[in-house]
Amino acid sequence: MKTIDKLLEGIDTIVGKESLIEKLEKNIPLKVKLGIDPTRPDLTFGHMVVFNKLRQFQDLGHETILLIGDHTATVGDPSGRSATRPILTTDEVEHNAKTYLDQAFKIIDSKRTTIRRNSEWFRKMSLDDMLIIARKMTVARMLERDDFAKRYKEEEPISIVEFLYPLMQGYDSVILQADVELGGTDQFFNLLVGRALQKDYGQSEQIVITMPLLIGLDGKRKMSKSYDNYISFNHSSRDMFGRIMSIPDEVMWPYFKLLLEYTDEAIEPLKSQHPMDVKKNLARALVARFFGREMAWQEQEYFETVFSNKELPKDMPEFSMEGMGVTSLTLGEALDRTQLFESKNEIRRLIEQGAIKVNGQCETNPKLILQKNQCPYMIQSGKRIFFKLT
Repeated sequence: MKTIDKLLEGIDTIVGKESLIEKLEKNIPLKVKLGIDPTRPDLTFGHMVVFNKLRQFQDLGHETILLIGDHTATVGDPSGRSATRPILTTDEVEHNAKTYLDQAFKIIDSKRTTIRRNSEWFRKMSLDDMLIIARKMTVARMLERDDFAKRYKEEEPISIVEFLYPLMQGYDSVILQADVELGGTDQFFNLLVGRALQKDYGQSEQIVITMPLLIGLDGKRKMSKSYDNYISFNHSSRDMFGRIMSIPDEVMWPYFKLLLEYTDEAIEPLKSQHPMDVKKNLARALVARFFGREMAWQEQEYFETVFSNKELPKDMPEFSMEGMGVTSLTLGEALDRTQLFESKNEIRRLIEQGAIKVNGQCETNPKLILQKNQCPYMIQSGKRIFFKLT
């Protein structure tokens, strides 16, 4: 029974709970589906919440299906959206899909995961086939969705294609004959559509399990790249540790529960300890999952040196103007050439927000000229990136 209790730990909503418990007690093998649309090149810690739950099903020996929504990604999931998603090209979707798998297997076991793509069936379907599915849902039912209802009330455009998305996701469950489907709370409507379509096609209705949405670094909104309040699987160990240390103290507890899978009983004693020490333990444990324990301890030492003791890091990278073949360059160009930043847009934003320091002084002018004969320059970005320009 303890195994079942652990599986039910951390869940937000479950539809078909009695059926799930009965099947687990009888050791009936289940097909457990998790669908992800490769709309961006990297996964965030928000995805880790559902991946952890998928891995728990793997550990119990159930068949786990990671469905890559390479076809639905070109439509765009309207969940939680106030506007229609931009259309992605096939090449963009394919690139993102490959990176998703590389990242997902840091959490789930690749050898025990069945990979499917919904382009396998949707690209073979005719318009008549899609119309047959579309007839199984009414506009009134679609407008029961909070995001659709809100946009309709505010007279914001809703594409007919967006109405098709929940049907497409639900039809995935019909094709895969899923027994269980996982998702975030924002996917609840889509997952219920899967149950309705399965019933319509004479199949057993899938058990729906939704997981809470992880709060982002701002402590207010869900973690999202759109809000720039995220931690991604692809962040460096240093950036990952620093970002975790930046979360508000009260946000730590959902991170322990949803990311490290602590029980409420295990979390309670931590609340009486110093928040800084607890947060370091959280950051170290999460960095260790991606980079190993040794690297996690190194990043904690780096953090303590720079932020607790307010010293410059000993292993600060150096970049040479001579090596770049220049005698001068702008601050924006210098940051870009280090390749320590994700994009020129990020560099521009950081400079404008006053997050860049040159020799200890905030600089908000991206065209500030840095001269070779005035080197070295000590440059700092926020609380995580330091380098020397020589």
